[in-house]
Amino acid sequence: MRHFSSMFNGLARSFSMRRGKNSSNDDGREAAETMAKDAKKHDMILRSSGFVNVDGSNNLASVCSKRGRKGVNQDCAIVWEGFGGQADMLFCGIFDGHGPWGHFVAKKVRESMPSSLLCNWQETLAQTSLDPDLESDKKHQRFHIWKHSYLKTCAAVDHELEQYRKIDSFYSGTTALTIVRQGDIIYVANVGDSRAVLATNSDDGNLVPVQLTVDFKPNLPQESERIIQCKGRVFCMHDEPGVHRVWLPNEESPGLAMSRAFGDYCIKGYGLISVPEVAHRHITNKDQFVVLATDGVWDVVSNEEAIQIVSSTPDKAKAAKRLVEFAACAWKKKRKGIAMDDISAICLFFHSSHHDVN
Repeated sequence: MRHFSSMFNGLARSFSMRRGKNSSNDDGREAAETMAKDAKKHDMILRSSGFVNVDGSNNLASVCSKRGRKGVNQDCAIVWEGFGGQADMLFCGIFDGHGPWGHFVAKKVRESMPSSLLCNWQETLAQTSLDPDLESDKKHQRFHIWKHSYLKTCAAVDHELEQYRKIDSFYSGTTALTIVRQGDIIYVANVGDSRAVLATNSDDGNLVPVQLTVDFKPNLPQESERIIQCKGRVFCMHDEPGVHRVWLPNEESPGLAMSRAFGDYCIKGYGLISVPEVAHRHITNKDQFVVLATDGVWDVVSNEEAIQIVSSTPDKAKAAKRLVEFAACAWKKKRKGIAMDDISAICLFFHSSHHDVN
């Protein structure tokens, strides 16, 4: 871990050097990408089904993704333990692509978002002074640093994606749900209709779900109002009652089932945005784990069912797989005649040890 810390210090110094804004940002991005390569080399980054449980970490992250019945799997995920070279930090992200190039868009955002966020976070941190004597104010400031960093990152990622000529994202896009754990705080940022659900023990000792994010569907009042003000349209097709989609003013396209996403530039001027909703939560001993999953899970599994499935899995490393398999069976029972969506989940345990892994 000493090697990672030295790289992090180098990243911090790159922002304090006065060689012009572009040079500083380029240096920071290069340092962040170098960290990502080293983290992958040391098995601290997971981009496929499996689990991450690094020596000395309190985290255990279980990941699983299953292709649906609509073609190539457009879901993808990432877990980065020791995010930014910090032993107490972890980054999790789950991405749900859509459209003809959706699988490429999702992977592109997955690759660019963590390094961009790290770069923006360190830059914002270097420009902000935290008063060590005001602990409550320091926590408030830290949240705003992460929120500002996320807002900058999502804007930059969406802009870079539009300029990236190797991927046609005009009629394709992806959602993005990510979490940064820093010590006993988690920062959650959501763009789209994936969902994060926390499992916590209530005062009577029962495990209960706490939904941490909003499913950004087009029929939410604040979302539909923005879309309509931008001349977009929101309605359901006759053969899809209850499924609200976003449409262009004078065309029966693209019919997006979410109101926020990266890409989809055909409708970006008509109310679709890539602005994340950012929230934070202090993790206590009562909080056990958080589930991040794409809508392929939540379409057929309730929050209560999800946390019960995960908590009752003897081997935590297999928790995400068990949840995904349960969702796949639920699709067959509840959605007969409808092609199963891609199904992906990350289960992040807060109080884990190597003894949990069989």
